[in-house]
Amino acid sequence: MTDSPPWADFFGHPEPYPEQADGIDAAVDAAEDGGFLALEGACGTGKTMLALTAGLDRVRDPDSDFERVFVLTSVKQQLRQFETDLRTINDDLPKGYDPVSGLTLVGKADVCPYARENRGGIDRENVYERCEGLRERTRNLVGDGGATTTSNLVSEARSQQVGLMDSGAAAGGASGPADASDEGGSPAADYLSVDGEPTPYRPDTEEYDDVEFCPFYAGFLDDLPDDGDPAEAVPFDVTELGHVDADELVRLAAGHGSCPHSIMGALVPEVEVVIGNYYHAFDPVTTGTFTGALLDDSTFVVCDEAHMLEPRVRDLVSDAVADASLRDAENELTRVVQPLSFETAGAESDDAALVRGELEDADVTVEEIEAVREFYADLRGELDRRVTAHLDRERPDWRASMRDLDDTEIPLRDPEEPGEDEITAWAADEGYGERVWARAEQVGAVVKRVLDSLEDEDKQRAAPGVGRTLNAWYREGHTDFFRAIELERTFDETEPPDSWRRAYNARLALHNCLPSEPIGDRLASFGGGVLMSATLEPMDLFREVTGLDHLSERGRPVVERTYGLSFPEENRASLAVDAPKFTHQNRGAPGEENPTRLAHLDATAAVARREGNVLVGTPSYAEATWMAEALSERLDKPVLLDESSGDRETESLKDDFFAGDGKVLVTSLRGTLTEGVDYRGDRLSAAVVCGVPIINTARPQTRAVITAYDRRFESGFETALTVPAVRKARQAVGRVIRGPDERGVRVLLDARYARDSWNGVREYFPEHEREEYQPVSPDMLEVALDRFESRPPAASE
Repeated sequence: MTDSPPWADFFGHPEPYPEQADGIDAAVDAAEDGGFLALEGACGTGKTMLALTAGLDRVRDPDSDFERVFVLTSVKQQLRQFETDLRTINDDLPKGYDPVSGLTLVGKADVCPYARENRGGIDRENVYERCEGLRERTRNLVGDGGATTTSNLVSEARSQQVGLMDSGAAAGGASGPADASDEGGSPAADYLSVDGEPTPYRPDTEEYDDVEFCPFYAGFLDDLPDDGDPAEAVPFDVTELGHVDADELVRLAAGHGSCPHSIMGALVPEVEVVIGNYYHAFDPVTTGTFTGALLDDSTFVVCDEAHMLEPRVRDLVSDAVADASLRDAENELTRVVQPLSFETAGAESDDAALVRGELEDADVTVEEIEAVREFYADLRGELDRRVTAHLDRERPDWRASMRDLDDTEIPLRDPEEPGEDEITAWAADEGYGERVWARAEQVGAVVKRVLDSLEDEDKQRAAPGVGRTLNAWYREGHTDFFRAIELERTFDETEPPDSWRRAYNARLALHNCLPSEPIGDRLASFGGGVLMSATLEPMDLFREVTGLDHLSERGRPVVERTYGLSFPEENRASLAVDAPKFTHQNRGAPGEENPTRLAHLDATAAVARREGNVLVGTPSYAEATWMAEALSERLDKPVLLDESSGDRETESLKDDFFAGDGKVLVTSLRGTLTEGVDYRGDRLSAAVVCGVPIINTARPQTRAVITAYDRRFESGFETALTVPAVRKARQAVGRVIRGPDERGVRVLLDARYARDSWNGVREYFPEHEREEYQPVSPDMLEVALDRFESRPPAASE
């Protein structure tokens, strides 16, 4: 009998799968040397528990430098799985162990007491603007030279309740600590209640000397000790609670009278497990203002759904300036220089003195603000000229048919020939050189401070973001970055009837085509960790595009593990159907009748007729619509269609799919229902993937990405398009088998999955899946399905 490994105390189940034990050992060993484990594990491998166990082993080891585990995931379903597994670990800890402290990071809208209850003039739409304004005024009231102290603000807010109770003036509303009326019949005070839990304050924000402030933020500031350590302001002992999610955080913090979002920020460096999303590690604004304390070598990082790391980070390290933001920034700059212009004309004002003081402190001149303002005005004019010229050229009748216009993109350089973009060249010709680009960010920051002082309105200022993005536009290179004008359909009747602004939102977009460097640099800031997914293969390409190879060259070990399904193979049918390639050229437009479409429809219908729920994935939502309509005409079971929609509609569709007898759900492989959704038990009996979901290569941005990968890795199309598409397909069919006793059918429908041809994709599957997905001809598909259905289930070991 062998001794249990040290990490066994943190494993939340009686025994690990063999793959889990091997993966935990590999992750621990890699982290000890400052390295990373790249892990592909099929659905049901237990990757979440594996990663948490390895990380906690490092954190709780007294000889280790690790202090916390930082979990990053792009899917809410997986975030909840980490919360569940962490609670399971805490429930199963050996006697005498302290609970593992944990925290889930969410946005202000999820934890602001006023926003959650839609009170105080604050809702989920304006919470960020209102919060920043209220915090600023609260700080001004209690800062150097302020009118009062935090203690006075909190006393003022709490005394409102005492006054209400004493006077018996409150009526209606949510009751709080004085819930019952006293013997004299006085009603309870009108407390703000959040999710049924009372807080010490009224339902609206408070005022002091006619200045509106946030009592919750004042309460947080009042709890801060003299040394300013935020952890000392936390009104509960997180080490005794285990994991704290958003609901519990609000209850504990707001019930005490403190700001939940500020408490969350104070807890970030204090807990042992932080669960968040990719924004919390890779978005420059978020890391600069909120999670920066986690980005060091005492953090064990877990990147879940890591096959999405590259595209998600590409979006986060890209940027854009909207036409409307340029307009707003220009107006903001005008409002700042106006008081000085009036003063020059002989009209003295306190505003002019305030502006001059701010400019002197920031070392920004009026001339610089005016130069940036002129630049923004001319840039909007150039944007207008270019969009108008493009529409006149491509759609001469666009003014008469604005509602028929489509989203589009206007490249500012040849996507396949890196070089200076046309906007930068235009600016140089107009005399706007390096200084105006470089100073735009500093000017924007000063303008925000001035306007926040001049105006009472809580408003998010455009100038800082515009300045920051235009600074990056000028600074970043032209090989890895691609610049374009993006036009997104809208309809704004306030714009002139002959202006494209009536039909479009426009953006000057700065796309990072090759995010491997920022990904690798950020991973290098951590002490080690795990990058995992059900679909990472081919590992060599994954290592290239995420910067792991660069880390390895710098002495940071990168180890790999690939685990297939360990459940009985007899319980699943895995088929690669040699049907005609479902390419745009072969299939034509949706609804067009041809042999390719008919072959895919026949095969999909053959699978969909089976008992139970069937998931059908297609390359796009347009193809999903066609497939759903065609299946509805052939099948006796209900067919549901997933369309591009919000979270609420998607959740409702899932509930319909899971309820009652078997149904067919048709969706796009680029949607949200084919990744990260748990179809456990009998929720799914089969999945069909029609075609290889390679994105449209006609987009200039896509061609620029391919070119960037060609220059860096000499495999542009393969790396940027083919491999991610295969991972999408593998994610979809991976929804079927989630446990050792489940049975199901997995069908990849396209000759590229079945044959080794010039554009075949079998080579991008791990070897064990290539062996399992044996090719079958379309006419033998039903025979293979019948053979599987007649086979008795295999018992799991």
